[in-house]
Amino acid sequence: MIFKGRAWVLLRQGKLIDDIDTDMIFHNKYLAITEIAEMGQYAFDNLEGYRDFAKKAQPGDIVITGQNFGSGSSRQHAVDCFAALKIICVAAQSFGAIYKRNAINSGFPILTIKDIDLAKVKSGDIVEMDSEAGTIKAGGQAIGKLKPLSTVQKDILKAGNVFEYAKTL
Repeated sequence: MIFKGRAWVLLRQGKLIDDIDTDMIFHNKYLAITEIAEMGQYAFDNLEGYRDFAKKAQPGDIVITGQNFGSGSSRQHAVDCFAALKIICVAAQSFGAIYKRNAINSGFPILTIKDIDLAKVKSGDIVEMDSEAGTIKAGGQAIGKLKPLSTVQKDILKAGNVFEYAKTL
């Protein structure tokens, strides 16, 4: 699968931000919201330096971040807020276990970054992430590598979510 879109490279002091927890992604003060379409406006509302993300994000954007993305609680809102904004994928160096499972089960694409040259990409650049080839490109140049998706993750993504996938078994 190829994901191509405008990058949001989440940086602090020149490094990808690590340990962005579910409260930073979607603050607990908004948990009463149950309509997915309404969740997007609060994405990263509690992440210093990115509180305007939801106002500036566009359909087709890609979020690029550091290690342990989505750690913390099991709130599904932290996945659904990106789907509401039509973010096409989140690429991180690693994911919190519950976030990873929620995203995969929802059919929301998450990609794991093996390495990335931050000198060759900035927010606003168009990036292409090829999950089959394991490549990250910007401006036609290779700038990083991705870990391959598991077979079941690919199957769930193709089906749309884990419930649709289960119907194929």
